[in-house]
Amino acid sequence: MSILRAGLRVGTAVAVLAGLAVAVPQASAADRPTVKVSAKADSTTRALVQANPAAAAAAATVCGSGYTLSKGIPLPLGTDPNLRLGTLFAYGKSGSGCVILDNNVGKAQYMYLHICKVDGTGCDTDTGNFSEYAGPVYVSSFACAPVTAKMGSSSSSLYIDYKSEYVFPCD
Repeated sequence: MSILRAGLRVGTAVAVLAGLAVAVPQASAADRPTVKVSAKADSTTRALVQANPAAAAAAATVCGSGYTLSKGIPLPLGTDPNLRLGTLFAYGKSGSGCVILDNNVGKAQYMYLHICKVDGTGCDTDTGNFSEYAGPVYVSSFACAPVTAKMGSSSSSLYIDYKSEYVFPCD
């Protein structure tokens, strides 16, 4: 009788594990964060999202609902995207923009993020020591919006000092 019980226990355990193997991938796929990527996004942006979709989706969530990723920029410029220290994410929604500077260092760093409308008005800034990200900063009209992103061990010791005339398309 004990051989029969042992066989039943093994059979039950196998059935339970098989059921989990079928259910878990479906649950985890449904729980994975997603982000809408603009049709105009460049190959670098698409590669960043493909390599780490959770980071892009998390930044979009910080902006609020309904944002579409326009651009992802590994920083400092020229750095292999896998070795980046920060990532600038730019999102758009109905003509307005949101920007996040993601801290990829893994510890609190001085961070500065600034965006304005193309005419230099309507600026928004976030600065301080952050372990995850600076921002979100918003601009009401994102076409050609200039962006400044800085990051370092302090405001006088920067390893990222990025300034762009625009991070959103000028159309």
